[in-house]
Amino acid sequence: MKVAVIGGGAAGFFAAISCKAHHREAIVSIFEKSSKTLAKVKVSGGGRCNVTNACEQQADFLRHYPRGQKQLKKTFNYFNRKDTIEWFESRGVQLKAESDGRMFPVTDDSQTIIDCLRNEVERSSVLLFNKKGISGLKPCAHGGFELSFESTDADYFDFVIIATGGSPKPTGYDWLRQLGHKIVEPVPSLFTFNIPEEKKLKALMGLAIPNAVVKIQGTKMVQEGPVLVTHWGLSGPAVLKLSAWGARQLSDMNYNFKAQVNWTDGMNEEGLRQRVVGVSEKESKKKVLNAKPIDIPNRLWEYLLDRIDLDKDTVWAEVKKKDKNRLVNILLNDEYAVAGKTTFKEEFVTCGGVDLSEVDFNTMQSRKLPSLFFAGEVLDVDGITGGFNFQAAWSTGFVAGKLAQ
Repeated sequence: MKVAVIGGGAAGFFAAISCKAHHREAIVSIFEKSSKTLAKVKVSGGGRCNVTNACEQQADFLRHYPRGQKQLKKTFNYFNRKDTIEWFESRGVQLKAESDGRMFPVTDDSQTIIDCLRNEVERSSVLLFNKKGISGLKPCAHGGFELSFESTDADYFDFVIIATGGSPKPTGYDWLRQLGHKIVEPVPSLFTFNIPEEKKLKALMGLAIPNAVVKIQGTKMVQEGPVLVTHWGLSGPAVLKLSAWGARQLSDMNYNFKAQVNWTDGMNEEGLRQRVVGVSEKESKKKVLNAKPIDIPNRLWEYLLDRIDLDKDTVWAEVKKKDKNRLVNILLNDEYAVAGKTTFKEEFVTCGGVDLSEVDFNTMQSRKLPSLFFAGEVLDVDGITGGFNFQAAWSTGFVAGKLAQ
């Protein structure tokens, strides 16, 4: 039995390893069109590789997938986060959980994960071919596929596992359309909000706000969590979650919309007004700069005072009612005109890919072509930041490799 795995990323490696583990007699080959394998593993998590997430309840874990949660429930019955942790630890890679649930190797180095996967490929005698792009994939009348390569002659394989990852361009899926598969048009997921007009905000680059609420005006989209100010605009978990859940809607808006930020950790207007009245009475002789009604970073407080033209040297006793109203409003409803997006670090995640109705997630087998399997982000599956996309890669890869028979 000959099995071809197209794509040398996380899902491709895991599929090949799983296939060889379950079918010792199989000749398993990974074909990667570039010179590097596991490139995304290398840069993920700031170079630490966010392997999975510590979220224990499967129902809660699945809620972190804007697309594919119903289908992944089936796949997770065969291989889930617990299995991932055991798989790596049984091969000498200890994982640790951070306070936000993200799990990394204790070395804090993605090379640890890369070395583990490469060692397992070598140990299990999986064949690995770099710079081996696929130019054609043709079903054979008697079963299996003929693979055409850009640099060498065609070859025959009994089974093919496609793990090529997401493509930012629709044309990247043309070869799968030619096989008869329906493709959900790709749009970016997991991106930061560009706010080009607000120059003073960018001066706060690197500032982290522990918890804020971010809304997209004119929609029902809202997320809560940490917010990070970047040299482009706004990022952090709250923004990234919005970008994932709203991937299609924000694409339809051409990434031009108004983001509304509540900087008060979700406080309501009545509670905030009481705080403002309280500080103005108790700290009446202090400058507004030095006496905050809520616990937010000093630099953010100074920036917001400037944003509403309230002199930071004014003492609280002299703050007028209209200025207090403006202060309450900007803390609860700060508005920013978003014009464009930026990829989150070096990571790229797409919403879109092979239509999920055309894949059996109990086996990862195509419903169109019996000898064809899928794994990873080539599917219309994506999770929010936090290790969920890698878990989908490990799980779909494991099942595809096991059931490719």
